[in-house]
Amino acid sequence: MNQTTTDRRTFAIISHPDAGKTTLTEKLLLKGGAIHLAGEVKARGQARRARSDWMKIEQQRGISVTSSVMTFHRSYEGEGDLTFNLLDTPGHEDFSEDTYRTLTAVDSAIMVIDAAKGIEAQTRKLFEVCRLRDVPIITFVNKVDREGRDAFELMDEVADMLALDVCPMSWPAGMGGEFEGVYDLVTNQLHKPTGPSKEFEGDTSQHSGLDDPTLADRLSPRALERLREEAGLAQAAYPAFDIEAYRAGHLTPIFFGSALKQFGVEEVLGGIAHYAPPPRPQPSDDGEISAEGDEVTGFVFKIQANMDPQHRDRVAFMRMVSGTFKRGMKLTPSGLGKPIAIHSPILFFAQDREIADEARPGDIIGIPNHGTLRVGDTLSEKNVVRFTGLPNFAPEILRRVVLRDPTKTKQLRKALDDLSEEGVIQVFYPEIGAQWVIGVVGQLQLEVLISRLEAEYKVDAYLEQAPYDTARWLAGDAAKVEAFMAINKGSLAKDRDGDPVFLAKSAWDVGYQAERNPDVTFSATKER
Repeated sequence: MNQTTTDRRTFAIISHPDAGKTTLTEKLLLKGGAIHLAGEVKARGQARRARSDWMKIEQQRGISVTSSVMTFHRSYEGEGDLTFNLLDTPGHEDFSEDTYRTLTAVDSAIMVIDAAKGIEAQTRKLFEVCRLRDVPIITFVNKVDREGRDAFELMDEVADMLALDVCPMSWPAGMGGEFEGVYDLVTNQLHKPTGPSKEFEGDTSQHSGLDDPTLADRLSPRALERLREEAGLAQAAYPAFDIEAYRAGHLTPIFFGSALKQFGVEEVLGGIAHYAPPPRPQPSDDGEISAEGDEVTGFVFKIQANMDPQHRDRVAFMRMVSGTFKRGMKLTPSGLGKPIAIHSPILFFAQDREIADEARPGDIIGIPNHGTLRVGDTLSEKNVVRFTGLPNFAPEILRRVVLRDPTKTKQLRKALDDLSEEGVIQVFYPEIGAQWVIGVVGQLQLEVLISRLEAEYKVDAYLEQAPYDTARWLAGDAAKVEAFMAINKGSLAKDRDGDPVFLAKSAWDVGYQAERNPDVTFSATKER
């Protein structure tokens, strides 16, 4: 690979809610120089220059419900000047669709685990998404300075539950109340907490190995004995690090630390720099497309409306796959069929924006547009390639939207179109009846919908129960599909693409209709 494809590291952070993902994101940005004060990610008002949680409901609930992009630069010996593209993902399971689409745009991921809780349900779900695409995982065991589970127990749980080889890259010198620091098993450096708040303030010492007598000057006898015994056993009991096994998705290097106290953060970032793959080939309907291809190609994995509510903007996030993009180039979106000139592409430096004069494989650029681009669109110079793997999922909750002011119908239609393009909701337009049906995967998406309708579109609405339980896209023999639709109009709708959808009253209803209509496919996913 040449330098245009090897100096990018595009990665996401995945975790269960409250495992410390937003804190780790902030500290990585701090290390990368994208922000200058710890706490800026959670600051308020004008002081909140770099933030990953920016939506009103996120501030109120303390959770991430959108995916943000943050770019920063840093040099590493042996790697040169690197560009890091960090994609922050929603931790809450109700936003798994957004997370799934984001994970299609990354080349590696950091999995954050709470030392007291281990592998949690959402962590496992997100890992399975990574496994579908063989995304390499670095594991960060967070909060080791608090009371938690045994380090060996945590590593064995990762190995057993996720069917991965595990390799310890660092080891805690004590945990919880006995925590005295983290020992880097790769560089043989000991990182100790200092200061009244036990923050990491640069107290790092170099040693020749775990048997170095100078460690006795740095740790209490109990902590040193425990470190030597445990870390020595860990190095002997678990496989050595193998970069090929890691990049193939078979092995996860494990780092221990505290994001809040900045322990282990430097090592995790170094792991991404030295081990994580540069831009990987992406699947298309014509085979994999290499990052080294000359043609400029990319795909839209996210739409975000109203990032700046004052300007009512709408930005499509595009993952660059191949070629070198130049500002002003004309690219053809697969959903449109005719080329568009991209005059104001955006790079995201935390919450700051900058016009991008150039972008390379692995970069994420924002393309301002007014409804031209949609999630799943491929953009390319020749319009012959189509990237695959960004599906819609059948909603698990269906509701009708009811306006308190019927004169706002036009605004509601615009809002629902925008939000469905973002992937926040899905909208179905019934063949019979005037009330639109919205579908979501999780309950919290409904709260986001109502909140954003009011805050961004000045639409006062509420939700009522729909007489349906789930939705399925119809496909198969055209004549058979038409015949089915003709006798089931009361349960039919069109999605925003105009594709036919069967609104089912229950899972049993889906099974019954599928059995009676073997030539019709009732699909729970729809490829974008």
